[in-house]
Amino acid sequence: MSAQNSSFIRMSSSEKLMPQEELLMTKVKKENFTIGIPKETVLQEVRVSLVPSAVALLTENGHRIRVERGAGNKANFSDREYAEAGAELFDSSAEIYQSDIVIKVAPPTIEEIALMKKRIILISALHNRAQNRQYFKALMAKKITALSYEHINNSTNEHPILHSISEIAGTTSILVAAHYLSLPNWGRGKMLGGFTGINPSEVVILGAGTVAESAARTAVGLGCLVKVFDNSITKLRRLKNNVNDRVFTSIIQPDVLSHSLKSADVIIGALYIKNEYTMHVVSDEMVRDMKQGSIIVDVSIDRGGCFETSRPTNHLDPVYQVHGVTHYCVPNISARTPHTASYALSNYFAPFILELSNAGGIAQLLVEEQGIRKGIYLYNGKLTFSRIAERFKLSFQDLNLLLATFR
Repeated sequence: MSAQNSSFIRMSSSEKLMPQEELLMTKVKKENFTIGIPKETVLQEVRVSLVPSAVALLTENGHRIRVERGAGNKANFSDREYAEAGAELFDSSAEIYQSDIVIKVAPPTIEEIALMKKRIILISALHNRAQNRQYFKALMAKKITALSYEHINNSTNEHPILHSISEIAGTTSILVAAHYLSLPNWGRGKMLGGFTGINPSEVVILGAGTVAESAARTAVGLGCLVKVFDNSITKLRRLKNNVNDRVFTSIIQPDVLSHSLKSADVIIGALYIKNEYTMHVVSDEMVRDMKQGSIIVDVSIDRGGCFETSRPTNHLDPVYQVHGVTHYCVPNISARTPHTASYALSNYFAPFILELSNAGGIAQLLVEEQGIRKGIYLYNGKLTFSRIAERFKLSFQDLNLLLATFR
């Protein structure tokens, strides 16, 4: 037997006669991470990014979870539950920010950024309007890869986390309105709904997106007469089909809207305001013509609000009155139900970490998942979000070009 034939037999035996294409494939090595869950420090942010059941799932898959003591207390998740799920508990946030990945609900503060080790992966909200140039410079200096969860898309071009939070916000807006409507000092001492022998409550909803649909479904379930206004016929048709044929829909015509507001008991502001510009569709004069003791819940207040009379409030002092109409304008309304909202966040973050691990790292995952790329605003300290770069006169890098070597 020739030496060449002998070499071929040895190769065939060791590789089990695999096709040459298979020999070129390289198995992606799963990567395990240390994941930090700090206690939220922003005023009235009481949600937590991972619940104990999600921690158990991740630890069973080889990841280390560091949780700052008390991180879940206000969402009704105890330190004991986290410890039993396999988390390591720490007394301060300094150790938490030495993790490979830090997951927060609110954006980190400048002080928290200072505690972070270099080149970590940060997952949190961005809240672009609330930040300044110094904030992004601090993140860039730490060469952080930052992912904004409110900008992540999925295969159906939806924002999965925002969708879940919006469903909670929509339902909560009706429950909040029902509470204040029933109070003689803020509302009319009236129960929200429809009852035998009594005219049903009237609810006007501005917008036809996820928040509006959830609010409409809840109001219809209570027996209310529901009217929805939006400038998108497509959205109105979808909402009407998804909720109930009893829902009245209309494009935003001032005369029609003004007439409906005069008889409304509750008005929900749920318009999605594009490009972060304020768009008041309800004027001060229209509010003045509304019934005394009616309730406005402006869910869009974080983007400027739908009402000229709206101004941001908080969970400690949530309401005020203008022209005898009660306004509830808390920006993070889902934090009113932190236990439920934390599950909504955790239901995305835990599978995301597993996906990231199986991909072998953030670069490969970004190559494979275009929707996740839309959430990246910093990659290894390089700013990849053009609107931020333009606003603060910072250098911009195209993420697709930065990832070209991984394709």
